[in-house]
Amino acid sequence: MLPRDFIPVLITFLVVGGFAWITLLATHLLGPKRYSPEKMDTYECGVDYRDDARSRFSIKFYLVGVLFVIFDLEVVFMYPWAVNFRELGLFGFASMGVFLVILTIGLLYEWKKGALEWE
Repeated sequence: MLPRDFIPVLITFLVVGGFAWITLLATHLLGPKRYSPEKMDTYECGVDYRDDARSRFSIKFYLVGVLFVIFDLEVVFMYPWAVNFRELGLFGFASMGVFLVILTIGLLYEWKKGALEWE
């Protein structure tokens, strides 16, 4: 009962999903199974773990995370704007200019406060 336009999309999903499952199954069945304490140990960016997982983190981790989200959202909003740039005209250009100015002010504020400096 699917519309005819969605059949190629459905076939693509089935092929991609089937390939992923077959690849995972093949590597699980055919791959070597040599377990060692080092291989089964927790890996965190090459740093050995020392303390409890519930230890306190520096506020810098959270600031970097928030900055990432802010500037990631900037890119998410800029892509559709760039695709429809000609249709939006001068109003679209001005709106994105205001948006970028606000984000630039936020970046300069964070820079001035030292949130981008890592100690």
